[in-house]
Amino acid sequence: MPRELSTLATYSQYIAARMGVMALSAIDVETNLRAAAALGQLMYRIDKRHRVRAQTNLKLAFPDWDQATIDRTVKRSFEHFMQLVVEVCFSTRLIHPDSWTKRIVLDPSLRPTIEIFNAGKPAILVTGHIGNWEVLGNILATLGYRMDAIARPLDNKLINDWVLGLREKRGMRIITKWNATDRMTSVLENGGTLGFIADQNAGDKGLFVPFFGRLASTYKSVGLLAMTQNVPVICGYAFRRDDGYRYQFGVTDIIQPDEWQAQPDPLFYLTARYMRGLENAIRLCPHQYFWMHRRWKSRPPHERKGKPVPTSLRDKLAALPWMDDASVERACQPVEPLV
Repeated sequence: MPRELSTLATYSQYIAARMGVMALSAIDVETNLRAAAALGQLMYRIDKRHRVRAQTNLKLAFPDWDQATIDRTVKRSFEHFMQLVVEVCFSTRLIHPDSWTKRIVLDPSLRPTIEIFNAGKPAILVTGHIGNWEVLGNILATLGYRMDAIARPLDNKLINDWVLGLREKRGMRIITKWNATDRMTSVLENGGTLGFIADQNAGDKGLFVPFFGRLASTYKSVGLLAMTQNVPVICGYAFRRDDGYRYQFGVTDIIQPDEWQAQPDPLFYLTARYMRGLENAIRLCPHQYFWMHRRWKSRPPHERKGKPVPTSLRDKLAALPWMDDASVERACQPVEPLV
């Protein structure tokens, strides 16, 4: 449940947030984005803990990159993080039915997804901390598609209610993580699209599947829900373009039910494949990913106990169509958990 705050803390944080957004709104968005990038550069210099964590994660993900490329990507990731704050404040003001074509570029990879939406078929849309996931959901709702997204409620109730209003202004509906099972099922049963940010570390009890060649703890809920409701899983993204407040939408994979049903371990295959879809999206624009997250924090039971990789896990990895012998061996290598 959300952390309880005192009344003083609740109101002071809320007033500060509203005043901050008011100040940002007095200046055009492009100027704000440039200022946010400069602030991100400052954060990169002074926030050593997150800088080192991001560098370590990038070395895991891209072992062939030299240090200069890693440092440059981390720096741009910090800039992106600060720019994202600005974009969230402006999204509902700048993206609406009359303006979205000036702000959004639709990649041809979206065509099969649009066909699913236009047919009124249910689907699960997964993305990660890639680009601007808030815009991804908002634009789909703006275009008239039924879009419900899963989100954790904020600790500050006043800020939570305010942000919830912004998120739902264009028609997207937010489902909190608490007691959400019935609502999620209802969305899919009625032909809607259910959105997940699916790249978080799922803890020691998560399902460990490859992510950039290393085992990463992943929530089982997306796969279990897709299997229960027999709906496709779509891996999507929304990247900021270099020409101001504009985004490119695309899809890296659509996983149909018959594809995982034919697998020896459907849940492992489906989870591994949508994580591969998110990985492929990140590879398109690495500097717009939150590398400061502790994605590889939790480790599988055999690593925690100092035991060899179970044969059953090796077999599951080898059964994934995109994994060769070298990929399986790399995935089986232990990872030092980050603090």
